[in-house]
Amino acid sequence: TYDVCEVYPGPNLNMIVGANGTGKSSIVCAICLGLGGKPSFIGRADKVGLFVKQGCLKGVVEIELSKTPDNIIITREIQVVNNTSAWFINRKPTTLKTVEEQIAALNIQVDNLCQFLPQDKVGEFAKLSKIELLEATEKSIGPPEMYQFHCELKNFREKERELEVNMHIIKTESSDCRIINIIKSNNLCRDKTNSLEKMRQRIERYKQDVERYHEHKRHLDLIEMLERKRPWVEYENVRQQHEEVKQSRDQAKEELKNLKEMQAPVTKKIQETEENLKILDMKIRDKAAEIKDISQKCKQKQNALEMKDKQIEEINQALRMKKDEEMDRQRKIHNTHKMIQDWKNELNTMAVCENLQPEIDAVNNKLKELQEERANIDSDISDLTAEKMNQEEEKKRIIDHLGQLNNIMNMKEEHLKGRFRDTHSALIWLRKNKDKFQKKVCEPMMLEISMKDNRHAKYVENHISANDMRAFVFESQEDMEMFLMRDHQKLRVNAVCAPAESCAESLPSRPIEELHQYGFFSYLRELFDAPHPVMNYLCSQYRVHDVPVGTEKTRKMIERVIQETKLRQIYTAEEKYMVKVSAYTNLTLSTNTSLRVAQFLNSSVDTEERRQLEKQRQDITNTLKSLDMHLTTLFERQKQLECRDNQLRQQKKELLERGNRRRQLESKIAVKYDSLRQLEQDAINLETEFQQANVKIKEINIQKARLVTELMHLIKNCISLNILKADLVLQSTTVAAEKNRLESEYKAASVQLKVAEQRFHELDDRKRVLTENCKELLKKAQQVCKLTPDQHLPKEFQTAFQALPTTLEEIDAFLNEEKTRASCFTGLNASVVEEYNKETQEIQQLTEYLEEKKNELDNYKQNISQVKEKWLNPLKKLIEQINVKFSNFFSSMQCVGEVDLHVENEEEYDKYGIRIRVKFHSSTELHELTAYHQSGGERSVS
Repeated sequence: TYDVCEVYPGPNLNMIVGANGTGKSSIVCAICLGLGGKPSFIGRADKVGLFVKQGCLKGVVEIELSKTPDNIIITREIQVVNNTSAWFINRKPTTLKTVEEQIAALNIQVDNLCQFLPQDKVGEFAKLSKIELLEATEKSIGPPEMYQFHCELKNFREKERELEVNMHIIKTESSDCRIINIIKSNNLCRDKTNSLEKMRQRIERYKQDVERYHEHKRHLDLIEMLERKRPWVEYENVRQQHEEVKQSRDQAKEELKNLKEMQAPVTKKIQETEENLKILDMKIRDKAAEIKDISQKCKQKQNALEMKDKQIEEINQALRMKKDEEMDRQRKIHNTHKMIQDWKNELNTMAVCENLQPEIDAVNNKLKELQEERANIDSDISDLTAEKMNQEEEKKRIIDHLGQLNNIMNMKEEHLKGRFRDTHSALIWLRKNKDKFQKKVCEPMMLEISMKDNRHAKYVENHISANDMRAFVFESQEDMEMFLMRDHQKLRVNAVCAPAESCAESLPSRPIEELHQYGFFSYLRELFDAPHPVMNYLCSQYRVHDVPVGTEKTRKMIERVIQETKLRQIYTAEEKYMVKVSAYTNLTLSTNTSLRVAQFLNSSVDTEERRQLEKQRQDITNTLKSLDMHLTTLFERQKQLECRDNQLRQQKKELLERGNRRRQLESKIAVKYDSLRQLEQDAINLETEFQQANVKIKEINIQKARLVTELMHLIKNCISLNILKADLVLQSTTVAAEKNRLESEYKAASVQLKVAEQRFHELDDRKRVLTENCKELLKKAQQVCKLTPDQHLPKEFQTAFQALPTTLEEIDAFLNEEKTRASCFTGLNASVVEEYNKETQEIQQLTEYLEEKKNELDNYKQNISQVKEKWLNPLKKLIEQINVKFSNFFSSMQCVGEVDLHVENEEEYDKYGIRIRVKFHSSTELHELTAYHQSGGERSVS
């Protein structure tokens, strides 16, 4: 509202008056924020930056406060960006804490609703409890010491309660846990006095328990001494066993040593025998390797001899092949001479070739005619095949288009089924029973109407009622009545009958061209297609042929359109106008409504197009059948011509072969003479080939003889080596037998040695176990007597042990007897004597404590009485002054109001409060002011 404002308050009551939004609250907010208040004190925003005028980055509040000897000026600069503030006192920078101290010194309390009550905090003032209201009043208008006295009274009363209400914690020890029982007493002095008397009574009872405890203690001490001696007796018994086992183990060790010394010579002989056996095995392996090497060489020589035999066989095979080749050449020459002679005889007997050319020409002419006819048939087949492919493609296109139209129809039918289930059920019945009707029956209009442009569907749907959109259209009244009966089906459907006189071709009252100047582009009838009965009904009932459709231009000049055209129904781009003329005043009245979004016709199917496509598909199917029949005829004729063509070609081939036979024979004879000359040139000399083969065989036999000599020498060496190997094997067998005999003797001795070792190990293990037992028992005995490992048994224990039994059996019997006696002393524990001594001391301390607390409580009561008098009397006077003025104010409004000091218990100073009671109506009683009982205005006034 303003950028800068300066306010000068006067004495007593100041009022800021102005209309809403003139900035009255801004001055109140500035007073709060400028005096160190937080945004939450005002209740309008949570950040100081939000109190700065919009569009500004900084706001300043400057307040001058009256103070002696000099006034103080407090300035606060608020930054919007980071919600920070800078403070100044008398134009000098300072801190918020210093500002708060200065304000507190002047008893300014912007957080106290009794002193500073913003408009948005009136509800919170009403929610203040009586206790909170008293404290706020003390702080705001009471003398400074009044609130301090109130706080002191509450503290004194709290300490007085602590003296009167005491908590005793009795701790009892059990074997498993500590149980803490808390006992409360209302009066500390009375409780301590009772406790003192009870303690004295318990002391008398404890005397007998202490005597029984000492007797019980003697039995326990004897049990403890028996339990200490018992592990020492156990230890001594095990130690004696250990010494006996140790002697037996040493004796077994000596026997084991003697057996090992006796077995040493046998072991040495076995080792020597094993060495000899290894040497013999090595020699046998060497001889076997030499024999293997010589055997390998013998095998190589044998392979070489076999190779020589193979070479001789190859030479003989080559010679046989030469003989066979020569014999084959002679046979071919003989056969060639015979073949040439036969062909010459056939040539001599063959007559002079007759003239076959006329016959060949006749066959060629027939072939030419046949080929022309075949070419024509192939051309016809190609044309018909291309035509068939075109028709099939067209048929596929039509089927696809019909599929798309059917999908749209299915969507519309699903929409119909979802919205009007009875209508859909009737539609299914109609399609199954169309033969029962005399004249044409149209399905619901929403299925029959096909929009030329889906954008115009909203005009048609807003013009035709929803009931007629789902109505069936009949040309005959009898058909409609029969349909409505519908085999007594209980379905709720709509049906209409088209008028007998055709209205579908009715002309509009004026051509559409005359209305173009007003933005009209068409009549409703031209926007869609429909079957004749449907269009006839719509023109008759809704006059769709005479209702124009306009554009946004029409809406802008609608008043002119209504006055000049005198039209009764008009459609613009988004609105429908209905025009009437008053019968009384003759004035033109128009109403307009917004067009609903199309629901039924926005996916339209052109039914005429669909029928045309069905007809085209049937025509194409008939054409395809005719083409298939024609092609079948052509294929049969083509097959006949192909067969005739093959016959003529065979006839022509035979005529040509008859003329070419003589020339073929002369050519063949010449070729055979050339082949005969070549065969005679390729003659083989068998004598020369035989001599060459013998020379090669002789040379190979010489090589074979040399190989046999070498082989015999190797065989002799191999035999001598085998003899040596056999001798070594016999020696090895003898040594092995000796080794087996020694090992048998060694095994027998080893069994005895093993028995001795086993006995030694058993004794050694037993000695080790006993040693460990001795250590454990000694450790246990020392622990029972609370001795260190290097500490000997003290003399006092030795003296005490001498008076006790010496065997385990006697000790256990004595121990059981003492435990039985000790168990007879039930209900005693180690704390009996301690409790007896402790309570004796507590009786003394408690006597002193009671005297001290009694004096302290008397002092507190005296202090409370003095402070209460200083606080309560001024407070009652202050509240009485408030009550007088409050009652006067309410009386001036013909209402009743009271303010009093509410006290539940005079001793409970933290429960004191101010109670406000008001009555705004004469018929009601005084009621306490709360956040719930009075209205908002009544709370604000109070």
